Amino acid sequence: MRFATFSSEGHMFYGAVAEGGMIALSDQFPEWPTLREVIAEGGLDRLDAAAQTKDVTHPIGTFVYEIPIPQPEKIICVGVNFPDRNAEYKDGQDAPKFMSLFPRFPRSFVGHDVPLTRPTVSEQLDYEGEVVVVIGKGGRHIKEEDALDHIAALSICNEGTVRDWVRHAKFNVTQGKNFDGSGAIGPWIVPFKDPNQILDIKLETRVNGEVRQSDRSSRMIFNHAAEIAYISTFTTLVPGDMIITGTPTGAGARFDPPVFLKPGDVVEVEVEGVGILRNSVVDE
Repeated sequence: MRFATFSSEGHMFYGAVAEGGMIALSDQFPEWPTLREVIAEGGLDRLDAAAQTKDVTHPIGTFVYEIPIPQPEKIICVGVNFPDRNAEYKDGQDAPKFMSLFPRFPRSFVGHDVPLTRPTVSEQLDYEGEVVVVIGKGGRHIKEEDALDHIAALSICNEGTVRDWVRHAKFNVTQGKNFDGSGAIGPWIVPFKDPNQILDIKLETRVNGEVRQSDRSSRMIFNHAAEIAYISTFTTLVPGDMIITGTPTGAGARFDPPVFLKPGDVVEVEVEGVGILRNSVVDE
């Protein structure tokens, strides 16, 4: 079963994804205002059971996808996490000793099938397809061998980046990564039940049908367990936190000349076993 957050007629819901639309479940569980609270209470199985007895409440065309966890405490992104991506930096390192991290704000993301926004101050909006890990069980100083037990679900991200703003300052990328509506997460979350769901899965990004990025999670420099363990050494992970785990080579900035996104483009990020996140592009 897949679960999503969506809006319809000015109201926000969460529910199960079904053939033909959505099965709204949030009204049935008022003690859990969002999927964040569902995850914190280990309630995804209860949602699954409830969905089995209900029909579609919101047919396709009557709702808009939102980001799956609408109010996460933290969204932490891992940079330069595939070998070919690391090689692009030509700094002589075979692999970094420690992972590169930066935060993103929820407002910088939209849901599935909602256009990405190219800001007025730049024409360098780029795509980055990534796997998203949603934390289910929080903790601090989580051991790597225990880390996968802290995952509640998986999702997909297009970690849209405004390239020239990434280099505005000497040591940080935060501003280039946080323009309103420049990235997307979704369409839904898939409950995490088995390590095989992430150990060796295919990740592919397409722009207007052309494959731009393609790699497998088994080639990540820092795997998902290592990411959770490292991040939890300096901050307490809580249910609903999202870790955006790294993108392969092939972003538009690395073409010669660079090929950035423009209005009318359609970006699809596909993650094996999770689904396809699709967004068009519009100008602010």
